[in-house]
Amino acid sequence: MGAQDNLLLPLRQLINMKHTDSHWHGRTALITGASAGIGKVFAEALARRGCNIVLTARRLDRLETLASDLRRKHGVDVLCIAIDLAEADAVARLCASIDAAGKIIDVLVNNAGYGVPGAYQLSDWPTHAQFLQVMVTAPSELVYRLLPRMRERGNGDIINVASLAGLVPGSAGSTLYGAAKAFMVKFSQSLSIEQQERGIRVSALCPGFTDSEFHDVTGARALVSKMPRWLWMDAETVVEQGLAAIERGQVICVPGRVNKMLKFIAKHVPDALALRIVARRSARFRVID
Repeated sequence: MGAQDNLLLPLRQLINMKHTDSHWHGRTALITGASAGIGKVFAEALARRGCNIVLTARRLDRLETLASDLRRKHGVDVLCIAIDLAEADAVARLCASIDAAGKIIDVLVNNAGYGVPGAYQLSDWPTHAQFLQVMVTAPSELVYRLLPRMRERGNGDIINVASLAGLVPGSAGSTLYGAAKAFMVKFSQSLSIEQQERGIRVSALCPGFTDSEFHDVTGARALVSKMPRWLWMDAETVVEQGLAAIERGQVICVPGRVNKMLKFIAKHVPDALALRIVARRSARFRVID
């Protein structure tokens, strides 16, 4: 999966960009969690297509470094807003800053995310509450606040970065992660049905194991590094497939053949058997104790 996709990616990019640049060029995209990983790659991919960018994350230094690189390479306008989406009023302040800068968001990439390692009872409630704020409440509120102008203009693109974890049985450890990603999948499906006649496209991107800083943040790097390489995808391939999916109106995008196979198996294997399999395997990719 990974090796073949990586070899074909440059050719796909050249072909796809000829057909998609006109759609993205001159539009403005807001990307959350843009300082690293999939969010950073989304910023690079959209800027390469001529899209102006609003970057947000907690680390302003990283955002400014990325912004400088995007301006230099692609000549696009880039605005950086440092904000912590775990704070209850963060989305309101973020949108106020965007309005104050005179920006109108055409593309929303809800990417910010992380996991809380360990079994559910090992973390206190404020930790779980912050997680739900970042992973469920903030992306939902961003859509709610940005949607009216998209509807007025009759166009918009919303990419919710979910996960394969939202499509397969829940596992031990990072207890709320799969649940939050399943929410994003269902949210995207319902939103797409509601908004498609207004010219607004919605897609949930559901990657599996992806090379990024995510597993360092969750403390699972030592575990997941033992997983076979054929399970992994690079962030560039994930993003390119995600953009191609929303361009063709695909609501659920599972990038990579291996991930598609895992989704198929999870859907067709009896629930009881699927849960037993995941229960036996959880310790291989989740910090539980």
